[in-house]
Amino acid sequence: MANITYNRIIRKITLAFGDLFNNITMVRYNLDETEQERLIVPIAYGTKELYVSRLEGDPDLDKQVQVTLPRFSYILNDISYDSSRKLNTNVRTFARTNGGGTQYSSQYNPVPYDLDYTLYLYVRNIEDGAQLVEHILPYFTPDYTIRVDLIEEMGITKEIPLILKTVSNDIVYEGNRDSETRYVVWTLNFTAKAYIYGKSAGNVGLIRNSIANIYDYDSQTKLVKIHVTPTPTDGAGNTYANTITTMEFPNIVEGLNVPTNFDGDALVQVGVDDLNSLEQYNTDLN
Repeated sequence: MANITYNRIIRKITLAFGDLFNNITMVRYNLDETEQERLIVPIAYGTKELYVSRLEGDPDLDKQVQVTLPRFSYILNDISYDSSRKLNTNVRTFARTNGGGTQYSSQYNPVPYDLDYTLYLYVRNIEDGAQLVEHILPYFTPDYTIRVDLIEEMGITKEIPLILKTVSNDIVYEGNRDSETRYVVWTLNFTAKAYIYGKSAGNVGLIRNSIANIYDYDSQTKLVKIHVTPTPTDGAGNTYANTITTMEFPNIVEGLNVPTNFDGDALVQVGVDDLNSLEQYNTDLN
């Protein structure tokens, strides 16, 4: 717990969520349904209660203005653990950290969490709100998947489903009850099925040699020693598709026709008769 771990995963998912609703265009029409004006709806991070906007043409921020509408705002409301998506925490992912070298970093499986977001849409009239909501809803059925690079140095990229949970609207009047100043607030609640990663371990070595000994169960006599050494295909440590395998038989099995040195898929070339010979040898030991 004392070590600093900050992969910026929550920040990345939050930015990806907001970017999804960025640059949405709204069109206002005349009575004859011809286009009157076209505008891009701005978006910012902030709560509905505290959201205040200033005109872009006021660099000193000294003008007292109303909120310019329409516009979006969004906020992260809640983070909760999702036990239904739990993974085996002992499984690790490996990635090369020094180009074509042999140094690797490892990362344990992530922990599943649900991130709950709320998207607010502020409009002056019901027609503008209906148009913008109708633009968003067809993309969610009820989920829409976004691709996020969670840990770039490890090459870890996840597809995060965004689930649309509820949609509601509310008409808010400012001032006294006779005031004509109003705005309509649409509220859309989403859940992002996210994964949170811990700290990665650097300078992890690879297994370059693997040795397996096969013994007779009763006599504890070593029957076969298998030594497997991975070798890169290009001599530079880039791939490990081929292997060199050595099999030693400390106790010679008469009639067992198995090469002591072979590579690749030669293991499957051991025939049934050869396996029977080994089984017969095991029986003779007993």
